[in-house]
Amino acid sequence: MPYLMEDDPEVARIIRDEESRVENTLDLIAAENHAPLSVLEAQGSIFSLKAAEGFPGNRFHAGCRHADALESLAVSRAKRLFGAEHANVQPHSGVSANLAVYFSVLDVGDRILSMKLSHGGHLSHGDAASMTSRCFDFQHYGLNLKTEQIDYDEIEDLAKSFGPRMIVAGASSYPRLIDYEKMAEIAQSVSAVLLVDMAHIAGLVAAKVIPSPVPLADFVTFTTYKTLRGGRGGVILCRQKHTDRINRAIFPGGQGTPSLNLIAAKAVCFHLGLTEDFVELQKKTLNNAACFAAEFERLGYRIVSGGTENHLVLIDLRSKGLTGARAEKTLESVGIIVNRNVIPADPERPEVSSGIRMGSPAITSRGMQEPEARQIARMMDKSMSNIESTQILNQVAQDVRNLCKQFPVQQ
Repeated sequence: MPYLMEDDPEVARIIRDEESRVENTLDLIAAENHAPLSVLEAQGSIFSLKAAEGFPGNRFHAGCRHADALESLAVSRAKRLFGAEHANVQPHSGVSANLAVYFSVLDVGDRILSMKLSHGGHLSHGDAASMTSRCFDFQHYGLNLKTEQIDYDEIEDLAKSFGPRMIVAGASSYPRLIDYEKMAEIAQSVSAVLLVDMAHIAGLVAAKVIPSPVPLADFVTFTTYKTLRGGRGGVILCRQKHTDRINRAIFPGGQGTPSLNLIAAKAVCFHLGLTEDFVELQKKTLNNAACFAAEFERLGYRIVSGGTENHLVLIDLRSKGLTGARAEKTLESVGIIVNRNVIPADPERPEVSSGIRMGSPAITSRGMQEPEARQIARMMDKSMSNIESTQILNQVAQDVRNLCKQFPVQQ
């Protein structure tokens, strides 16, 4: 970064520090991943400067010939990758994508049925802390507390009694597959539209290693920086009949000019998503997550829902006498990055929580497989079982650094 080093060495130093942190820690945040350098190059390109309100062929700025070509390419690649009728690649984030879907077909005050945040949903699915709850009338379904899996009979009963105009499927901390056919059937039975938020699992869906909601849902939203290994940003897939409404909800409804540099990064990750290497990576992501779950269970931890069918594992720490907050802090001190997370019927406050959420995408992108996943689980257990031992924590920290050196982020 020669120009940045000259113009602002303080910012350059912080960026270098972050590069070092990423390289020398194990990222187990389920919502993060390591993007290829080609994606980062696209995201940092000259397109970050171009204003281009509107859509290809209908812009409110001149000089958009190449912007049109770029966005059209990204749209066609997204449609091909996911088998969608229409794609809007302009959303700045997953939340803005969800907001656009809500406002494209609903009126303020309309009813929406979605998964509650404390059982694995997302803030933008009508949680009280989100502005979405002030715009629409949400009711939430939860999990069966015995199985810790979605209770479709409960959803059907709630849909019939509540009468929502929209049903939302999808989650941010749910380790199981969702029965999209059943969700579509329930939505159709009450004349509701179905939105599937697959932000976390888009890469797994793209690789066809888990079922896709695209043929069954009216709308599908996702982010590109998680399992999909792209840059920041969101995407909306929908049926052709919703195209005009979705486009108007994005612009001029909720956004101005799109971030064309992010669209460039999205186009690259859609292209890479069509490769066999990407499919193999997603298969390994599933294998590593299953390995985490099995190893932690062997070590005496309770795995929420009894296992995983995607990229994430939710671990109940109560049997170990730990809170999620303390485990998160301890693990970060040795270079292992997870996040504290509520579990179903959690007695603790969200900022404390009784669990941790961990994901396999980032370590899989570094080339790690099941032997390394087992090793990481054992290092985590050793750290969480010896929180007061500086000597043991220092040894684990060295083991983490050694493992990171064997598997550099960019290979």
